[in-house]
Amino acid sequence: MQTDFQTVDQARQSILDQLKPITGTRTVAIREALDQVLAFDVLSPINVPAHDNSAMDGYALNGTCIQTAGMTSLKMVGTAYAGKAFNGTCNTGECVRIMTGAVMPPGCDTVLIQENATVNGDTISFPPGAVKAGDNRRLAGEDLTVGKPALPAGKVLRPADLGLLASLGIAEIAVRRKLRVAFFSTGDELRSLGQALDEGCVYDSNRYTLYGMLTRLRFVELLDMGVVHDSPEALEQAMLQAMEQADVILTSGGVSVGEADFTKEVMEKLGSVNFWKIAMRPGRPMAFGQVQNKANGDSAYLFGLPGNPVAVMVTFYAFVRDALFRLASARSLPVPMVTAKLAQDVRKRPGRTEYQRARLTMENGVLTAHMTGSQGSGILRSMSESDGLLVLEHAQGDLKAGETVLALPFEGLL
Repeated sequence: MQTDFQTVDQARQSILDQLKPITGTRTVAIREALDQVLAFDVLSPINVPAHDNSAMDGYALNGTCIQTAGMTSLKMVGTAYAGKAFNGTCNTGECVRIMTGAVMPPGCDTVLIQENATVNGDTISFPPGAVKAGDNRRLAGEDLTVGKPALPAGKVLRPADLGLLASLGIAEIAVRRKLRVAFFSTGDELRSLGQALDEGCVYDSNRYTLYGMLTRLRFVELLDMGVVHDSPEALEQAMLQAMEQADVILTSGGVSVGEADFTKEVMEKLGSVNFWKIAMRPGRPMAFGQVQNKANGDSAYLFGLPGNPVAVMVTFYAFVRDALFRLASARSLPVPMVTAKLAQDVRKRPGRTEYQRARLTMENGVLTAHMTGSQGSGILRSMSESDGLLVLEHAQGDLKAGETVLALPFEGLL
């Protein structure tokens, strides 16, 4: 069991090193494949484009006809449309009217854009320098050639990827099965929505925050297990139940050192779990490891997140998100960092990574960060009012207005 403080980078790498990705697959129609994880490399079954074709509306000709001194004049002998090729012959001194995407006529290797041509009846003319041999022609296989990789295994499929698959004539594709994630909150003080609040109790917000963050990862299948009371028996039963159905268990609360924090005790009983004090704010206490039902072999990776609402979000983005990509056999999309200029002084203690909430606005062409008030880890309102997190690095100290810092915009996250 680890008790020393770890840096954010050390803890993140330690987690990633222990993960074994899922391997199960399913076949779906490409319209159902958006944001799913591609199971195998896709090799192109055809050339894309299938034929040499025109990149512009204009006139197809042979580049050897172009005059280097004086006007070039050519006779039009037909028209080529996208989807309807010119079937005649284009000889020296001739050209074919051609539309964007149309197959290049035999003997033609160049397209003169229509704006550069002077048309007189069935004859066109153009001056020197209006076009060079080979201009405005797309070659067969220029995008993809038969047998070449089109998409790599592990790619999270985006809208352009669906279009690419369709362009190859692929209607169905193998993707990884969804990663199953169970999550619950712990604490006798927590009440679900719709229940009355007894004295000293609060509504459980962490499950809804986790639901929102997990739902953006569409390769994840969710199991919301509600609120689990603070007793070893209830926690053990919840974890055993979660193991039956999930690859990953996320808990919030119960990983500190309070007398009623039983999560740590149950985790240690059921598996091999590290309990870390991480040099970060918020989110210092966190647990990670594997739990197992020794009776039937069910097991799951477990993340014990802090109970404070803001700390749940911060630790999810700092550690859990990348781990879920790894477990889903996905090529992780980096958390999209930007740089922002501070609008005010910010206090920061060296020796820990701090995540502070800010509104990010564009001012005079510069992304500027305005703090959203108190940075206490229980103040969820300040997180709701922010556009992102400032990531103040481990070695940094106090910062002055006008200095540049890293920022993590929420809308850039999946």
